[in-house]
Amino acid sequence: MRRYWSPGLGRYLVTHPIDAVVLVRAGWKLRSTGWWKRAPYLPLPSKKYWEFRMTTLGGSSHVRPTPSAMIDAAKWSVRQRAGR
Repeated sequence: MRRYWSPGLGRYLVTHPIDAVVLVRAGWKLRSTGWWKRAPYLPLPSKKYWEFRMTTLGGSSHVRPTPSAMIDAAKWSVRQRAGR
């Protein structure tokens, strides 16, 4: 689960709690199909898809985005969804 977390994200969300809602809404869109059938039984994206998203974000699947970059991407994702 560490791959889905960014260092400092918890501290950022404590000081900006409204952004937690945006992060959850965007994260819900990324969840794998049938996530409830496999451990850890959490609505997480597939490893392959997450690596693709990190590669498109920073040029490598091993990139750890900053908390503000994660929130910016989540806000963009929610805005795109609202525009439909």
